Amino acid sequence: MTFELAELVASRQARISVWFGGLDGSPWLARDADLVHHPASTVKLPLFVALHRAADAGELDLDEKIAVQDRLPSVVPGRTYVTTHDYDQDDAVWDRLGSAASLRWLAERAIIRSSNLATNLLIDRVGIDAVNAVYDDLGTPTSRLARGIQDSPGGDAGLDSTATAADLAAVLRGVATRTAAASTACEQIEAVLARCEDNDGLPAGLPDGTYVAHKPGWIDHVCHDVGIVRPEHEAPFVLAVMTGAPLPEAAGFRLVADVAALCWRHRHRLAAAAGHVSA
Repeated sequence: MTFELAELVASRQARISVWFGGLDGSPWLARDADLVHHPASTVKLPLFVALHRAADAGELDLDEKIAVQDRLPSVVPGRTYVTTHDYDQDDAVWDRLGSAASLRWLAERAIIRSSNLATNLLIDRVGIDAVNAVYDDLGTPTSRLARGIQDSPGGDAGLDSTATAADLAAVLRGVATRTAAASTACEQIEAVLARCEDNDGLPAGLPDGTYVAHKPGWIDHVCHDVGIVRPEHEAPFVLAVMTGAPLPEAAGFRLVADVAALCWRHRHRLAAAAGHVSA
């Protein structure tokens, strides 16, 4: 499989990071898993966890309604930034611009349709520190949320979010083992991840009908997908694939799907080599 991954790297001129392993944290395959990438929309995963943790702590109510607005405070004090409709793919949230929506609904839109507007509203409500606390508590300090999506003043100040495949896999393991937040909250988080409608990455590389609760992300030359996979009659696992390549969106997700297909094909051998019984 190492040779096959190397062929994908060479043929797509790509950087490919993979963390693939069991829910106990044992890696079956870790390839450049600590390489730092731009997180793209995978940052919405720890944000979702942070939101539920805040609700568990009584700091907010998921059914609380907030104003849907496109101008928000920048991470740079005294500055603001604007989320633009043309940099989003979920019209449903934009249809509520100028009105109000619940935190629960916004969180679902941020995951299921990867709404950037919903994401920025949630970051503003929950706070960047709360998202980074998720990383810290799960032992993944390399990954950071630095600013909201399209926060240009923050970007101009050199503040950029980061993520690694190993860190995002740790967040997913926390959700899957019900330890990233309260058990009921983790169940709800995974249920929403399983409803994700952008399925050209990991799901496209797995057999039809395979359960996968996941969060993809894409920006120019960056394509990722990270998820919890629960095959029938087999042990569940986490697969985090992060890539950087000069590819259009469809080809980028095809690359992620090809990596997922390789991991699926070799899963039993890789798990056995790691001392794990996968069936």
